[in-house]
Amino acid sequence: MQDALPAFVLNSETLSRKPMNEAPANPTDSSAHAEPQRQSLSDERLMLAFTQGSSEAFTELFHRYKHPIYGFFCRRIADPANAEELAQETFFALLRAAARYEPRALFRTYLYAIGFKILRAHRRKVAFRAAFLGYRNSADPARKDTTEDSLWVRRAVEKLDPLDREIVMLREFEQLTYTEIADLLQFPLNTVRSRLFRARTALRDLLEPQKQETRHRP
Repeated sequence: MQDALPAFVLNSETLSRKPMNEAPANPTDSSAHAEPQRQSLSDERLMLAFTQGSSEAFTELFHRYKHPIYGFFCRRIADPANAEELAQETFFALLRAAARYEPRALFRTYLYAIGFKILRAHRRKVAFRAAFLGYRNSADPARKDTTEDSLWVRRAVEKLDPLDREIVMLREFEQLTYTEIADLLQFPLNTVRSRLFRARTALRDLLEPQKQETRHRP
């Protein structure tokens, strides 16, 4: 992903500008210590600093999550350009929602929830174009990795129940905890655990023929 968003925030009139040393995290630090201070802050403290006007806090959050969020969309959308556009849109939405932010959950969960809303809106738009305008742009998980093993895994994942597939991707690719997945999808924790177990079992069954084929190759 390109680094356009922090530049946008620095020029934004949405928030009053305060350096990180004026954020609530540590108001006595000098600007000379801003960089190490910023890197040591939790995501939640950075987001609170951003809501109070620190564009540097947003820049740090952007650098922490630009690749994970881009990867989140790349694994669900075939076109990398669309994935980058939706990733940028996620950070714009974060900017617009800053004034309403409350640290009730981990920032990571909050950010992925925004990404999910944008993904659903994108899929609705794609479905509308396909149904009424005759335009087709796949919203299925990307198929850009052409190595044989990766293709087998991707095809197996695509055969899972949609909810099971989403839980597997959040756990294995986004590396979210069970609690974060439960908060994000609004399911009981035990439901997440049981569906993830079921999905992993199904994946093993789906991948077994490929393993057998690999073993018998000359």
